[in-house]
Amino acid sequence: MAFPHVSLLAAEAAESDSSGAVMIIVIALVALIAFISVIVLMLYGNLWFQAYMSGAHVRMLSLIGMTFRQVTPRVIVEAKIMAVQAGVGSDPQTGISTDRLEAHYLARGNVPNVIHAIIAAHRAGMDLDFDRAAAIDLAGRDVLDAVRTSVYPKVIDCPDPQKSRKPTLSAIARNGVELRIRARVTVRTNLAQLIGGATEDTVVARVGEGIITSIGSADSHLDVLENPDRISKAVLARGLDAQTAFEIVSIDIADIDVGENIGARLQADQAEADTRVAQATAEQRRAEAVAQEQAMKARIAENRAHVVLAEAEVPRAMANAFREGNFHAGPPGA
Repeated sequence: MAFPHVSLLAAEAAESDSSGAVMIIVIALVALIAFISVIVLMLYGNLWFQAYMSGAHVRMLSLIGMTFRQVTPRVIVEAKIMAVQAGVGSDPQTGISTDRLEAHYLARGNVPNVIHAIIAAHRAGMDLDFDRAAAIDLAGRDVLDAVRTSVYPKVIDCPDPQKSRKPTLSAIARNGVELRIRARVTVRTNLAQLIGGATEDTVVARVGEGIITSIGSADSHLDVLENPDRISKAVLARGLDAQTAFEIVSIDIADIDVGENIGARLQADQAEADTRVAQATAEQRRAEAVAQEQAMKARIAENRAHVVLAEAEVPRAMANAFREGNFHAGPPGA
């Protein structure tokens, strides 16, 4: 005989157990979510709140994804905050977004340096967007230094004392006098040609070549000493900054000294060489004369020998004549 009330109690107990298990699972999930949320807020809450208050608008999921992509979130957030606060982050032409900053970071680029360069260029009224700045940075150039050099030109010594063993350039005028010159070249960076443009070494080499050519075309070293600026004007007129990463602002002659009289020394060396050639020619002629004299003496001795032999034949002929009776003491017919 069955008891309906016992079955009902068992069903209620089973339903109560299942409801308790579901409740436990829900509470565990909520606790897990809360724990993860606390961890996330502890790790990224400060950065997210800083970006939010600065108007940089960096999503929390982006911050979490940066960690998994081996990107330092603080570097990206601070770079974007700097760009936004400087008024260049919202410019559609610069394109400074979180994804582009991450891409440049993953390409081993210097993100803070690029942002500083863009801000400096923006303040100076120069046209420098994020793509060009990132390309310059990835090419191995210091983009921030390039922007600073564009605003504040720098001075390059010609020749460079750190790379050249000679402290001055040596050039010779047409009159043969040597001039030793040390110049200073003021340049500023040409951002349009920074990628692929020649470096400082090329500028120094071209300026040195131009100075030597200008002095070499002068009739006298006195003309150069009277007007040193003629060298600067002549060199600047040659357009030596073509295809380089710099624009030459000015070329100033820092020092000029008179060296040796190379022309006179060369003439003296040439005269000495001509004298040696003349002496060698005279010595050759004297030797030939001595040899000819010895040859004539040998011929004289040879002729004397022939005369002696001929004189020796006379007694022999006379003896033969006596023996044959062909020689008579008196005149014939006596």
